[in-house]
Amino acid sequence: MDTRTSPHRERIATTQRALARHGLAALLVPSADPHLSEYLPEHWQGRQWLSGFSGSMGTLVVTRDKAALFADSRYWVQAEAELAGSGIALVKIPTATASHHIEWLARELKAGDGVAVDGAVLGLAAAQQLRAALDRAGATLRTDLDLLADVWPERPALPAAPVYEHRAPEAPLPRAAKLAQVREAMARHGATHHLVSTVDDVAWALNLRGADVEYNPVFLAHLLIAPSGATLFVGAGKVDAALKAALAADGIALAPYADAATALAALPTGATLLVDPKRVTLGLRERVKGPVIEAINPSTLLKSRKSDAEAAFIREAMRQDGAAMCEFYAWFEAALGKERITELTIDERLGAARARRPGFAGLSFSTIAGFNANGAMPHYRATPQSHAVIEGDGLLLIDSGGQYLGGTTDITRVWPIGSVGAAHKRDYTLVLKGTMALSRTVFPRGTLSPMLDAIARAPLWEQRLEYGHGTGHGVGYFLNVHEGPQSISKAAPDAHMAMEPGMVTSIEPGLYRPGQWGIRIENLVLNVPAGASEFGEFLAFETLTLCPIDTRLVERSLLRADEIDWLNAYHATVRERIEPLVTGAALDWLRERTAPI
Repeated sequence: MDTRTSPHRERIATTQRALARHGLAALLVPSADPHLSEYLPEHWQGRQWLSGFSGSMGTLVVTRDKAALFADSRYWVQAEAELAGSGIALVKIPTATASHHIEWLARELKAGDGVAVDGAVLGLAAAQQLRAALDRAGATLRTDLDLLADVWPERPALPAAPVYEHRAPEAPLPRAAKLAQVREAMARHGATHHLVSTVDDVAWALNLRGADVEYNPVFLAHLLIAPSGATLFVGAGKVDAALKAALAADGIALAPYADAATALAALPTGATLLVDPKRVTLGLRERVKGPVIEAINPSTLLKSRKSDAEAAFIREAMRQDGAAMCEFYAWFEAALGKERITELTIDERLGAARARRPGFAGLSFSTIAGFNANGAMPHYRATPQSHAVIEGDGLLLIDSGGQYLGGTTDITRVWPIGSVGAAHKRDYTLVLKGTMALSRTVFPRGTLSPMLDAIARAPLWEQRLEYGHGTGHGVGYFLNVHEGPQSISKAAPDAHMAMEPGMVTSIEPGLYRPGQWGIRIENLVLNVPAGASEFGEFLAFETLTLCPIDTRLVERSLLRADEIDWLNAYHATVRERIEPLVTGAALDWLRERTAPI
């Protein structure tokens, strides 16, 4: 790229001139919106517009004379390519939750300097950490200015997709019952009112869905729950008359999306508001005049624990998803070497196979199809301008998922293309051992999820190997593919990460050799009871994902007899559950790929 003509270099320069006009030393641009979402509507993708970096996580800091992007190891290769020519430095950080950008910024400042960040998209917990660091540096924080409004012409408007109901039978618990559960938790905290800003919590509590965010069936809204009613702050025209009446019957009134802050400022005398400091912005918190209780959103805990009825729908969604993958992979293997297949073809054909299954509502994230070196980038995405043709020898990694009315899926598989060597098989088998080790684990109920992380890493650690991302994330119920509070990772554990029955989590260890290949084997699992003893209740993982794990890449000498037994038993289950849903070539492929070893 010609560094003199990079649009992002000029956008940074324009931002630096705006800083000078406002008498500010720096601008911090988080990957966030007023709901602190992971996936953002275009209106709030300012970090990407300024820098050119398209990863879903990352923080941009712009000072008067430099700019830096902070990203974790999932994005290093991608960021280096996308930042080329922009003049923006990549700062490599260990995890997505690291605060290196705050430490870097504090070092760049001098006493009296001012730092701007839009308070409407700055999380309350993050603001507290930022303010503490700036105080130590003698700098000040300005949160009442959206500097992007000064420098971003033709900024995209807010999304206007309609809101719709998630109905029974796939939504087995009525919204009135869900709101009653939330109010019970509010009462335990001593709160009369509760603000919910995270869009997946709003959607769950009201049994509503939308399409304001790509891949996640959610909509932009805030929800203010009172003792005997609730107000949904949502864009005009997004809720039709019939749905408005249905909500009103459950005591839910509608108000303009922009009025949430005003409503908080006007809470009645004697009101005590419950907010989640990790899930509400500074801008909203500062409008509250009365007492506030800070605690996790009750809905975050409630929706993480799927009911037995929801679990049954999830299992059926997994069957349909597995059948779609069988149809796709049967076509893929038959067409390989006969048709021109690219990483983009895989995305198109796999998405089309899912779209033919009952209950399908869309993809749960952008399909990652990475051949050889591309697979070594955990969040790689093929584009029309840059993608690989599937030909020759090597490994093909496919990470994909679907949204179904009865659940959300997320699966990663790796397939051999042409000839593969001993090094491929060794790496693949070590990752598989990690997937199996954690999948087979029995643990006390209430175990903090990060404590389980090392179990999946142990087979790799033995060989002095490691991967840079977490091992598992929570998964929503026809909601966000990434859901808290549980996280099987190196994250610092807190009490809300306790593993409870009904939680759905991914298990996805990996191994990445930059410039060569990447391997990740991912299944979703459900926390199920595993008996009790004098030491308390125990849980185990039920593997939900139903798709063969390619055995052509297995190095049998690295597997114990019990591991081979687990793999054969898993494939017997896949075959039994999927056989009734497929015919012809897909059925033949299923039977071949689930044959015992």
